[in-house]
Amino acid sequence: MTQSSRPIVLIPCCIKTVTDSPFHAVGDKYVAAVADGARALPWLMPALGGAIEAEAIIAQIDGLFLTGGLSMVEPGYYDGPPLDAGTEVDPARDATTLPLVRAAVAARLPILAICRGIQELNVALGGTLYQKVHEEPGRIDHRAPPDQPRAVKFAPAHEVTTAADGRLRQITGAARYAVNSLHWQGIDRLAPGLAVEALAPDGQIEAVRVTAYDDAPVTRADGFALGIQWHPEWRYWEDAPSSALFEAFAAAVADRHAARVGADRVAPIEDGRLDGDRAA
Repeated sequence: MTQSSRPIVLIPCCIKTVTDSPFHAVGDKYVAAVADGARALPWLMPALGGAIEAEAIIAQIDGLFLTGGLSMVEPGYYDGPPLDAGTEVDPARDATTLPLVRAAVAARLPILAICRGIQELNVALGGTLYQKVHEEPGRIDHRAPPDQPRAVKFAPAHEVTTAADGRLRQITGAARYAVNSLHWQGIDRLAPGLAVEALAPDGQIEAVRVTAYDDAPVTRADGFALGIQWHPEWRYWEDAPSSALFEAFAAAVADRHAARVGADRVAPIEDGRLDGDRAA
């Protein structure tokens, strides 16, 4: 298969400052997970905010992949209290992703939203967030251990329990499994149109689905829309539930691509996985 025949998955960028200059950036592990795990062509979307035409963009792609990030979703979008002084925010990303989410849901586009992405999904559809999950009564500390190598930060931190009738359990076949945990923010009030797919031991919502897609099989283009609070993209090929999640996303975006271009579903790539640090 040539790259041009792959499904197209949009990945919105964050704004990062490098040597006093702003850059539009996406972590390479996300790009690799889309390219290899979802067998799709990643398209990086600059964080242009109100300059984008969300519906026109959604019509040209086959999936939306929302990544994690170090910044917090600004509380003005969900009537939350002001953030602490010095908290990292990314208003350009917020202004880009939230309209894209709403347009993608309206178009029943395949969506996989990870970490900050699940928070954006919830806020875009009318939900609210905890700004510091670790300070909420009864909640555990979901943040990554500080000053540790990436392998330690992304190591399993707690279990999640998947909903018995949920799509995540259908995809992974697992009622309970261990996941990593690297977040400060988390879902407080669940948005209308979302359903809980997994919970942490402290009751924190760890995965959701868009219920508007429930009338289609999960591996079809109009049946896959999930938000995941942990990081399944981290060495996904070594973890059976994460591999299954990306396989389901791959099937959904391939189906969408076939419908969009009027072709048969594209065949899988047999040897596409990137090697070494780039895939890590």
